Amino acid sequence: MEIRHLASDDLDAVLDIRRRAFGPLSGSGADTWRKLVSPMLPEGRYLGAFDGTRLVGAARINPYVQWWHGRPLSMGGVAGVTVSPEDRGRGVGRALTAAAVERCAQLGHAVSALYPATTPLYRKAGYEHAGVFQRITVPAEALRTLGDPGAAVKLRRMGPADAAELVALIGRVHTATRASGPLCFDERTWRLWLEDDDDFCYLAEDGFVVYRWSDGDIEVDNLLARSEATARALWSLVGSASTVAKSVTAYVDPADPVLWMLRERSKDEVAQTRWMFRLIDLPAAVEGRGFPAGVSIEAPLVVTDPQREANTGTWVLRVNGGSGFVTREAGEAGEATRLTIGGMSALFAGVSTATLRRAGLLTGGSPEADDALDAAFGCAAYMIDYF
Repeated sequence: MEIRHLASDDLDAVLDIRRRAFGPLSGSGADTWRKLVSPMLPEGRYLGAFDGTRLVGAARINPYVQWWHGRPLSMGGVAGVTVSPEDRGRGVGRALTAAAVERCAQLGHAVSALYPATTPLYRKAGYEHAGVFQRITVPAEALRTLGDPGAAVKLRRMGPADAAELVALIGRVHTATRASGPLCFDERTWRLWLEDDDDFCYLAEDGFVVYRWSDGDIEVDNLLARSEATARALWSLVGSASTVAKSVTAYVDPADPVLWMLRERSKDEVAQTRWMFRLIDLPAAVEGRGFPAGVSIEAPLVVTDPQREANTGTWVLRVNGGSGFVTREAGEAGEATRLTIGGMSALFAGVSTATLRRAGLLTGGSPEADDALDAAFGCAAYMIDYF
């Protein structure tokens, strides 16, 4: 089996194995998919596994920015991992995932994330469960009444020409709110999404919304706002369809302010999908991540990463003034906290040391070290985009 970069001539074969593995795309869906992936081909972002000349599997690495405590990191979003049905059980998926990790490193991504169809495959490659993709369902009428007529928030329709402004806005909001986990597409991808006539897109000075009709109700893909006034204006815009739509489903931060704005909230209707996360370049990821400004720690760590030896070894983590870095130390540190790369990735994403210790992903160290690590990395990681 050979793994190599795919070219445009391979896309029909990719669509064929995708259809056999997951069901067919509609005609328009296939056209959109081609527009999405074609610019990635010359960048070496689509990997194919071949048995001779026959394509037996494929995996794509999407170019994203992901925020961690308000600071952006280059993230490789692994998606479209597909193996033809007759080639399952041959290790194709495992080989593709390992190749995707290495390609993420070559592309300069400090971290990687994915939505797993199966956990064991990705866990063996160093990914671990990290955050949530949460959907809430609320009555449309409850949103309609959130608006404040006196706030005078200006909203305008948004289209492909607004992609650059939208990317900048997303960065400002995630930085200001010290968000952990959400991502942003690049401009060319946003231009493609903003061309969809089925979506209704509105932009404010410090927020935006993308929503659509779905079986007589409303589905919100994205709604992000920096201020209370803009959040109320955008949610009430969505809720203004309440004479027709009875409910609104929305993908939101589990701590989205709208849940505290609703007049009546006694029971949440929530569905969660988990995503997995992996550190690709440990020093770059720590240096690029944000940390709480009031936390100052120094802690020895021993990390084991069988696939990426550059991450393996004894490190000293130092965090101070909102920034952090790790330096490599020679030899073993007797009192160090010891983590698998999956455990280190989960810790980076805010999973508590108590959870990691009981799951067997963290050993050694001390209660004091655990508290310090929790103070540095603690967060509730989330995404509002599926890929």
